[in-house]
Amino acid sequence: MKNLSLLVLSFVLLLGATACESELDLVPQGAPSSGNFWKTPADAKAGVNAIYALYSDDNMYGRGFFWLNNASDDIGTKPRQNAERIKNFIVDGAESDTKDIWRIHYEIMKRCNDVIRNIPKINLDEKTKNTMLGEAYFNHAVMHLELAYHYGDDRAGIPIQDRENPTNVYVPRAKNVAENYAYIAADLVKAAELLPYFNELTPDNYGRAHKTAAWGYLVRTYLYAKDWDNVIKYANMIVASGKHKLLDNFEDVFKIKNNWSSEYIWSVTSSAENTSLGSIFPGVCLEDKGWGAYNGWGNFYPTKELFDTYDPTDKRRSATILQKGDKFLYFGELVTFNEGKYIVSSSNRTGYQFNKYMEPFGYPKTTSGGIDIRYVNANGDKPSTALNVPLLRYADVILMLAEAKLMKGLNADTEINMIRHRAGLGDIAGATLTDLKRERRCELAGEWTDRHFDLVRWGDAQATYAKPLHHYNGTVIYPARNFNPAIHHVWPIPPDEIAVSKGALTQNKGW
Repeated sequence: MKNLSLLVLSFVLLLGATACESELDLVPQGAPSSGNFWKTPADAKAGVNAIYALYSDDNMYGRGFFWLNNASDDIGTKPRQNAERIKNFIVDGAESDTKDIWRIHYEIMKRCNDVIRNIPKINLDEKTKNTMLGEAYFNHAVMHLELAYHYGDDRAGIPIQDRENPTNVYVPRAKNVAENYAYIAADLVKAAELLPYFNELTPDNYGRAHKTAAWGYLVRTYLYAKDWDNVIKYANMIVASGKHKLLDNFEDVFKIKNNWSSEYIWSVTSSAENTSLGSIFPGVCLEDKGWGAYNGWGNFYPTKELFDTYDPTDKRRSATILQKGDKFLYFGELVTFNEGKYIVSSSNRTGYQFNKYMEPFGYPKTTSGGIDIRYVNANGDKPSTALNVPLLRYADVILMLAEAKLMKGLNADTEINMIRHRAGLGDIAGATLTDLKRERRCELAGEWTDRHFDLVRWGDAQATYAKPLHHYNGTVIYPARNFNPAIHHVWPIPPDEIAVSKGALTQNKGW
């Protein structure tokens, strides 16, 4: 959330909480639920604010999820043991990089359920109460969806917390992931009914849930559920609302001034006043050690396979990927990527770098030579910036609409050509699913839309991962990999969560 005072309040609550020991532990996690709380409007506000606090956790949208997206053919990762295990589908769920994803999501869902259960009893005006409830339903659905498609399938879904009885902590897995998708969709429908449009929010509330964000996640939910009619229905509702449009220039999407542009639907929001809040992902993608100017972490790099997917005239290529010889601004100086002083380190596995998140690092340092904290966190151990990291943007909605139309045998030229026009590419006629897959890859590369699970749900992962991946100079950085679609279409549930579940949780088959 952008409002600094609200964030501080959330973190104060967080610091006073007891640590979570299992995914279904309903001990208060930053949002008190005891009888002496949930009495006043201030309690209600604090409880809602606590929902958002964990979005800034490094194991959420800082890097945690992207360790799993590392499996895709778009990403080459700095060599480290856990990254290699993920890449080769030999994880057990106990890896330090990813084991907290499950716990944190359930922690946030618990906070949402506290709000849903308690706020109706507090004396609030109807509009405020409805908005708070809408925020809780929305955030619960987003967390629920992210876990559902990562860990659930037609053999077993993920546990659905008992919303009415928080003492019922040992909840078994849903019968299948379709049950999860139905539950998620119902929450999002409620959220959309209760929430205002984004333009009805005051600036101090930017970053809170809003109506078209709920519709957008309905589109994504139904995409994973393969309910093409509802994908089309809710995507068209977003289009018809008139609240969103593509920015004219693709590279402008990833500029601080456009954090709240017409393309924004949902992001990890950051603060220009306190850049320790928000996602560290821009710094995680920055060259390892940042050529001595900043502590970039250098974890994720684009592959040659991704680079070669772009048409050379595609404007998105240079906006997405830095290649050898490219000029870019770095702390106020125009420099050349992978040449001279700015040659990449040995930990850069591909010889490329993602460019999407580099704008904050382009601003000059202060007159005293320090980092300008209007744009970048001065603490390189928390390399967050003032740039919002998109989780769902309007272009994604358009592409999901196109995909659903194609799956139904309908024409999707209008939607696909919208995306191509901005990229500087010509129209195509009779667009196919192959065209859609290419546009989705080129448009959303290096984002949280998750290329890996696109390949999984299309049934393309096994064949794609059977091909090696390459450095820009053509050398192999990953040999062919073995993806078993009967096992690797989901990830293993962290074994610590299974151990404390008293038999309620079972591991995904094959892991």
